[in-house]
Amino acid sequence: MAIGTAGQLALTSSQAITAIRDGKLSAETYVTTLIARAEALQDLNALIVLDKAGALAAARHVDTLRQSGAALPALAGLPIVVKDNINTRDLPTSGGTPALRHVQPTANAPSLQKLIDAGAIVLGKANMHELAFGMTNTNLSSFAGAVKNPYDMTRIPGGSSGGTAAAIAARIVPAGLGTDTGGSSRVPAALCGIVGLRPSVGNGGSQRRYTDTNAVVPICHTRDTIGPMGRTVADVALLDAVIGGRAMPAAIGLKGLRIGIPASFWAGLDTQLSAVMDAARTKLAAAGVVFVDVDLVGLAALHDKVSSPIVAHELTVDIPAYLAATGVTGISVADIAAQIASPDVKSIFDAILGGSFGAAYADAMNIFRPRLQALYAAYFAANALDAMMFPTTILPATTIDAVNGSSTVSINGGAPVNTFEAYIRNTNPDSSAGIPGLSIPAGMTASGLPVGLELDGPLGSDDKLLGIGMSIEAVLGTLRAPVL
Repeated sequence: MAIGTAGQLALTSSQAITAIRDGKLSAETYVTTLIARAEALQDLNALIVLDKAGALAAARHVDTLRQSGAALPALAGLPIVVKDNINTRDLPTSGGTPALRHVQPTANAPSLQKLIDAGAIVLGKANMHELAFGMTNTNLSSFAGAVKNPYDMTRIPGGSSGGTAAAIAARIVPAGLGTDTGGSSRVPAALCGIVGLRPSVGNGGSQRRYTDTNAVVPICHTRDTIGPMGRTVADVALLDAVIGGRAMPAAIGLKGLRIGIPASFWAGLDTQLSAVMDAARTKLAAAGVVFVDVDLVGLAALHDKVSSPIVAHELTVDIPAYLAATGVTGISVADIAAQIASPDVKSIFDAILGGSFGAAYADAMNIFRPRLQALYAAYFAANALDAMMFPTTILPATTIDAVNGSSTVSINGGAPVNTFEAYIRNTNPDSSAGIPGLSIPAGMTASGLPVGLELDGPLGSDDKLLGIGMSIEAVLGTLRAPVL
């Protein structure tokens, strides 16, 4: 029996792959349906480029393979979108900024290439916060524009991977790639009601789960990573398994699991968001999770000495290295900064280029980051924790600021606070430490906005987090599709 349009849009990644492999759905039909969906939802601004010709050609190739009886690779026929700071050989990689709009890499980023080799089809390049320096995805470049949240088009999707998140939530694709430096895959996942993974990075080398050196428009190599995103934990685990060449993790039972609850991550929450998180915690406790109320004492003060110095120093080194590796000539960091269109991003770059951070960087890398990593490691070990849990963000999606890109928000009617700092508060410290984090939908607020629940674990515990996430998802459920 043929799968209709509504059924195709509802497919998860694994369901779509199975339907194509079993001959119940042709890859060309599926891609055609999703292209039509993308064109019908252009007002979301989720995509910078829709590659209709390339995607259809790839889909026809999958169908030819299947019809010939050849063995199909693991992701055969799976359409994805790719954040526009991830190098693509067949499409420009702009970083969402004017100076790089026409940059054409000669090779795909390694993580993306592994997905393509496994049969994934790139439907297009996803919109993003300009140069990945923001949490709203209100990109004021003329060719990008503000991405809108599928659950409320007046609100942000989160950033900087907001285009990927919006496309997945809106059923334009079932999965895709974002990047994460301080929360850029997890924050939009939370605000758009999907799943986002920040894989282990550690100190690089063998501790880094994905290796994409100089294949992504960078912020800082110590913290940058590609992050898979999807509508279910299994979708994300599937992409992660293919990228890493490993087996899919199995679900891990919740009964008896010890999950840390750090009080500082639960403080100052939006009241509607807090209610969703409390309800999720109650359901998980009933399922057998043992919650351990213990905070990460001294985390904020220590992290303040780590985050900004690393970003500020490495940015000025990593962008030239990326441009050289990608074969870009005649464009400098100063040239990029001069053409930045979004005021919030422009102010950050001007501050970085006007300062000197070498001494603070050395201390951050040699003294304070090792202490931060030790603090996290001790937290998990001393309390015998399987993971820690907290709200991915401290407030749901706020309204779009089409003037500045990002300015201030008010939580529960309080004094205005910096929007970027508010959304990154809970996701930034683990990014600096290099440990993995997984954002899962926790539910919807009374106003109908998605709320994300994050799990963090020790370095290298990515498979375990995904396994726990599958079981949590089974208890809390997935969110309803947005009405568009």
